[in-house]
Amino acid sequence: MLTHIVWWTMKSEADGKSAEENIALIKSSLEALRGRIPSLLELAVGENLLSGTTEEADLVLVTRHEDAAGLAEYAAHPEHQKIAELLKNAAATRK
Repeated sequence: MLTHIVWWTMKSEADGKSAEENIALIKSSLEALRGRIPSLLELAVGENLLSGTTEEADLVLVTRHEDAAGLAEYAAHPEHQKIAELLKNAAATRK
């Protein structure tokens, strides 16, 4: 089993939307991937983790895959790529 974790901070404004609007849009888009990508076994999205953590994050994504090939399949999937494009425009940082 492979667990993939990534987190982002958002720009205050991107694509004509506030950070809060982009967070909500991206979170719901990520959650909609459940059941749509065969190699995506589990998905959890957290938001606004801005205090009490070692790294601030507006969004945190945790996914589980059978193996590295499953993660690669997920990453290359067209549905994931649409969200990656949203994140490319809206995110200030990615870790």
